[in-house]
Amino acid sequence: MKTHIIEVDVRDDIRAGREPFSRIMAAAAQLGTTGKMVLIAPFEPVPLYNVLAAQGFTHLARELADGDWEIHFVRGPQNPESRSKPRRA
Repeated sequence: MKTHIIEVDVRDDIRAGREPFSRIMAAAAQLGTTGKMVLIAPFEPVPLYNVLAAQGFTHLARELADGDWEIHFVRGPQNPESRSKPRRA
């Protein structure tokens, strides 16, 4: 079965002063049980983790070399991989 992946890059929204929350939630609503949302943001969106966890999502986050963040959200049980990873030097 092929995984449905939705990428949501909110860096331009945030730079322009637009709130990306509704866009993120709309993308999350499109995912089935096997889908994945990849969020790209200029900072780690820690409060979003609890919002999406309440909808059954786990996450894996990593800081990119340029200081931006890439977070993968999938629906499923909590597991040890659901955490943030600092970037590697």
